[in-house]
Amino acid sequence: MINTDGVTVLHVFRGADGRGGNALGVVRDGASVPTPEERRALARELGFGETVFVDDERTGAVDIWTPSVRLPFAGHPLIGVAWLLKADVLRPPAGEVPARRDADGTVWIAARPEWATGRRTRRYATPGEVDALPAPPPGEGWLYAWAWEDEAAGRVRARGFPRRGDGIEEDEATGAAALVLTAELGRALEIRQGAASLIRTRPLPEGTVEVGGLVGAGRR
Repeated sequence: MINTDGVTVLHVFRGADGRGGNALGVVRDGASVPTPEERRALARELGFGETVFVDDERTGAVDIWTPSVRLPFAGHPLIGVAWLLKADVLRPPAGEVPARRDADGTVWIAARPEWATGRRTRRYATPGEVDALPAPPPGEGWLYAWAWEDEAAGRVRARGFPRRGDGIEEDEATGAAALVLTAELGRALEIRQGAASLIRTRPLPEGTVEVGGLVGAGRR
């Protein structure tokens, strides 16, 4: 059994009504879990899509783990940590990630689509087809299934399936995949993902994309 006393649990990309949000474990004292083996074991014990370790709060250095692999970049962990630390910049292995906050509480990060490697998108004809997919659909590799709810307004229905074989059958909300989809479509989006989560995105100059959402404290 792994000691989880030092873990803060957040829900990232909550809907406007406070429901939804992808669960995230944050180890604010990253030095307390120093080795990759220990970090993987703790992430597996918690069972969240991602767990993030804060290695240097002053510089924003962070380390992100799924129950099976280390990630150079992931959206919902960085938004969650930016909210928790009130940080203006974070530094995962992929590179420097600026963060900002709106008056309504939305936290935004800006990142490059190429950092979100391995996320494949697939368009379906209707939201109903997306909703009808099993969790996970047959196949291998990260799948972001989506359909337009209102193309003119930029509203999307999506579901995310890591298909890594580590027990995470479906991601409730996925910032990295939303970033990739926004880059592919070249426009701002409002994405309704999972059971009740909401992700907002918008392209920025020079190929970066902003991804934003609401964050709240949760329970293990």
